[in-house]
Amino acid sequence: SPRQADYAFVVLARILSWALDRGLVPANPCEKSGRLYRGNRADKVWTDADEAAFIETASPPLRLALKLALWTGQRQGDLLRLPWPAYDGRTIRLTQSKTGVRVTVPVGEPLRAALDATKRQSPLILVNLDGKPWTPDGFRASWGKACKRARIDGLTFHDLRGTAVTRLAIAGATEAEISAPF
Repeated sequence: SPRQADYAFVVLARILSWALDRGLVPANPCEKSGRLYRGNRADKVWTDADEAAFIETASPPLRLALKLALWTGQRQGDLLRLPWPAYDGRTIRLTQSKTGVRVTVPVGEPLRAALDATKRQSPLILVNLDGKPWTPDGFRASWGKACKRARIDGLTFHDLRGTAVTRLAIAGATEAEISAPF
């Protein structure tokens, strides 16, 4: 695939860069290359029907994960590590693991109701049916099965970030308001 070709080319470029630094080759012909793969998921947005189908078939822990993602726009890993003290009843405060940026996300009424109704079984908000924190692999597997049961195809958990942005824009939020928690 184009993505695999890009990866192989980057590996070759790194090897040649290492050799160039040590004087083993006279030049690195791969130094300033382009890419074959251009990923774009701008059109991958969860619809209200997708959300309803997922909520109808998913377990309560996965429904909460969906609401957290839709109402905060945060990454899966950050939500899986989100502790209860990060939620104060009005906002969620967290430091994004990818960027290191501290964000404060206002909590909308549907998410507030879901969080307030959730039993606190662990220091972390998102737990599996056994009340244990999710492992990333366990969450991905359960999420994938729930999407399959709901007949949701071609959408990922990460697409919920784009969906959150889209919904904020439709609701009339400014660019500054939209970009603040992302």
